Amino acid sequence: MILEVATLNIKAGLSADFEKAFSEAQKIIASMDGYNSHQLKKCLEETDKYILLVNWENLESHTEDFRCSTAYQDWKKLLHHFYEPFPIVEHYIEAES
Repeated sequence: MILEVATLNIKAGLSADFEKAFSEAQKIIASMDGYNSHQLKKCLEETDKYILLVNWENLESHTEDFRCSTAYQDWKKLLHHFYEPFPIVEHYIEAES
């Protein structure tokens, strides 16, 4: 399993609109093959800042299957105009103990 971590900085004053758009966009990502779960967390210290955590079966489920899909174009239309700057997206795996 892969954890996608995206730091989302939303343009000032648009958090409520972003959250409304995300409530629609989350249906898109949840419908994708290889998707397991997600959480959107709002920062307490910085207004208009969020992190998005998405669990994927593997890296390709996110980077190829989702990002190369027509559904991703709908995701972009709903959300990408809220970001400033564009999100940093990283992928994580379990650390070996």
